[in-house]
Amino acid sequence: MSTYLTQDGLDNLKAELEQLIRVERPKISQQIAEARDKGDLSENAEYDAAKEAQGLLEMKISKLEALVADAKVIDESKLTGDQILILSKVKLKNVANGMTMSYTLVPEKEASLKDGKISVESPIGKGLLGKKVGDMAEIQVPNGKVNFEILEVGR
Repeated sequence: MSTYLTQDGLDNLKAELEQLIRVERPKISQQIAEARDKGDLSENAEYDAAKEAQGLLEMKISKLEALVADAKVIDESKLTGDQILILSKVKLKNVANGMTMSYTLVPEKEASLKDGKISVESPIGKGLLGKKVGDMAEIQVPNGKVNFEILEVGR
């Protein structure tokens, strides 16, 4: 299954993978070597901890490599601005309380609520996809249904 990312998102994943391979992997190998030099491996907690850390690191590297290999970069130039799609900037009004909020819909791996970026896989993200300015979106959230009016859609 492909993962859709922006070019920045893919670049960040590649940088993280590079850090794990070039810095973290040698560091753990060094820890294992130092623990092995201390003698009896059957009762060596440092060796066991380093081997466990190595296993977790290799699993993380493997997952990131698969993610990078399956990534599809979103061509932002082909996205229109009138309908809510991935990478749309959306201004919404909660009909019940009149509060307005603005979000950018992004791929799952790039979501950051503090930066106003919500995943297209989230309940709100899914509920907004395909909507246009003036549309109403009834979205099921954990504490019930919320009605939003779409005020603005942009890029």
